[in-house]
Amino acid sequence: MPLSTPVLFDNHGRPLEYLRLAVTDRCNLRCFYCMPAEGIQYVPKHELLSYEEMLRLVGIMAGLGVRKVRLTGGEPFVRRDLVPFMARLREIAGIDDISLTTNGVLTAPHVPELKRLGIKAVNLSLDTLDRARFARITRRDELPAVMQTFEALLAAGIPVKINAVVMDGQNIEDLVPLAELTRELPVDVRFIEEMPFNGGSHLATPDTLPWHHRRIRAHLEANLGELLPLPTPLGATAADYRVAGHVGRVGIIAAYSRTFCGTCNRLRLTAEGGLKTCLYDQGVLDLRAMLRGGAPDGEIETALIHAFRNRAANGFEAEAARPLHQLSFESMSTIGG
Repeated sequence: MPLSTPVLFDNHGRPLEYLRLAVTDRCNLRCFYCMPAEGIQYVPKHELLSYEEMLRLVGIMAGLGVRKVRLTGGEPFVRRDLVPFMARLREIAGIDDISLTTNGVLTAPHVPELKRLGIKAVNLSLDTLDRARFARITRRDELPAVMQTFEALLAAGIPVKINAVVMDGQNIEDLVPLAELTRELPVDVRFIEEMPFNGGSHLATPDTLPWHHRRIRAHLEANLGELLPLPTPLGATAADYRVAGHVGRVGIIAAYSRTFCGTCNRLRLTAEGGLKTCLYDQGVLDLRAMLRGGAPDGEIETALIHAFRNRAANGFEAEAARPLHQLSFESMSTIGG
C-alpha cells in the first residue's frame, strides 16, 4: 500500500479498508438458510441507494482509507446495469480491489466483462453439487446455470472461491465432494458455519447450529486426510488449509463462532444505505438519510469516523447490544453477507 494512502483505525486498533457493498436486497433464489419459501419483504425500490449515491459514499470512504470493495446482495446481477456501475467504481481514486459475491445463476454471460474490468476475485455461493439437493436448499432448479458460471470463471482465469454454508440435515454429504474440487482445480472451497440471519425461516440457536468449525474440520480430515494450516492474512475470515496432493485450498469460516473478530477490517453498507461496522450489529448509521437530507461530504465523513471509532469489539458484543437479540428475523439478503 502506498505510504500516501490514509489508514483509518477503529477504537480497537483494527484498520478499516474493506467495504462490503450490497447493491440490492433482492435475490432470485430462496435458500433455506437465508429466507422463508415465500421470500422476505423487500425494500421499495425508491428506498434503495441509487448507483450515484453508492459511488459518492464509496468515494468518501476511499478518502478515509477503504481500498477494497466487494459487491454483494441479495444477488448483485438481479440489479440492472451492474457492470457499468462496476466500471465507474473502478475509477474512484484509492479503490484498487473490486470483487464480487454471486450465486452464479445470472453471471455467466457477464464473465468476459468481469475479466475486462479486472475484477480481482469472485466468490460463488454453492452449497452442493447434487442437483436435487440444490433445488431443495435453494428452492430453485438452477444448478446447471451456476456450474456454467463456475466453468466460465475458471476458463477466464478469474480467481474463484466457492462458499458453502454447512447445514445440519441439508448438505453434510456434500462437504467432501465440494472439497474434492480442490484436488484438480485451482479453487478455494470455504465451508461456512450457518449463521442466524435467515429471515425467520427456522429457529436459529446454538443448539440448532451444531456444525461448528472444529466439527467441520474433523469431518473433512476423516475423509481427506490431514488439513495443513496455511498462513492467515490479517483481516481474513477463513482459516485456510492445504490438502496433500490438491491444487486448490480448503477453508473454514467460523462465522457463528466469530473467532476472527480480533482482526476484522470489514465495513458493510446495506442496499438501503445503512452502515454496519459488524455483521451482528443492527446498523449504526443511516447514510441514506444523510445523503437525501443534503449533508455535505465533510459532515458524512465526520459521522463515519465517529461510527468507526465506536465499533464493537466483536460480534458477541454487537449482538448483545441488539434489542431482543432477534437476529434470525433478518436475512443475509438484506445485510450483504
